[in-house]
Amino acid sequence: MAANHPAPAELFARESGNGPTVLLLHGLGGDHSIWAEVIERLSPDLHVIAPDLRGHGRSPMPPNSTFSTEEMESDLVRLIMERTERAPHPVHVVGLSAGAFLALRLAHDHPGRVKSLVLVNGAAYCDPHTKEIIQSWQTAFREGGDEGLMLRLIKDLYDRDWAEAHFEIVDRMHRQFTEPKVGVVVRWADQLTRFDMRGQLARLRVPTLILQGMSDVVIDPSHGRFLRQSIPGSELRLYRDTGHMMPIEKPQETSDAIREQVGKVERESPPPPSA
Repeated sequence: MAANHPAPAELFARESGNGPTVLLLHGLGGDHSIWAEVIERLSPDLHVIAPDLRGHGRSPMPPNSTFSTEEMESDLVRLIMERTERAPHPVHVVGLSAGAFLALRLAHDHPGRVKSLVLVNGAAYCDPHTKEIIQSWQTAFREGGDEGLMLRLIKDLYDRDWAEAHFEIVDRMHRQFTEPKVGVVVRWADQLTRFDMRGQLARLRVPTLILQGMSDVVIDPSHGRFLRQSIPGSELRLYRDTGHMMPIEKPQETSDAIREQVGKVERESPPPPSA
């Protein structure tokens, strides 16, 4: 039976700062480095944890892993418990894209561990448009290898004008996608195409801020409005000239929104019980 239940992954995580804990979750094929500029801006007054999810970056992929939501959640719950051992209170969870999918699932399944949500270019479900985008990435790799995939990702992930003004993104993509991680991307992508929480969002009772880039071609901006209508008490902010990779394209705006959300929730929360 053990072979059918992959072991939890010991996640690598960049950690810095002191204060309320903020957990930053990257998306499909990414790693903690997408949050680099956000971490620098938040860590002076917040405790920031930015993990590499299983099979991504410097985190291992346990044998027989299917990249199910349950596996990913288990890794994160373990990480939260380890990194907040001295103050085991709920954390503020920020997720980008597939990381936002995971953040929603974590808040639903483990509400006692999530104090607030910030969903960056997320969605309640993987619609046909996003499935086609994911399939196009698989086709690009099959037909053009690492280079073909990289060029397609640059086209899809970033606002066109921003990408043209930031040629260094090509080097970033080269470093990220010449690693033998394509199998990881394919496995998690298969799980993501089945993601659907539309019937569960109304039960969420976690303060939620939704950030949506208006130039996002991976997650249609209409998903931000759907999340706002479906999650009680949630707030939506739309950003013009912003593609899918908002933490890289707009690190200051992303950081400001996260800090504002954390500050608001912390001010409105009762103090933790004394020991």
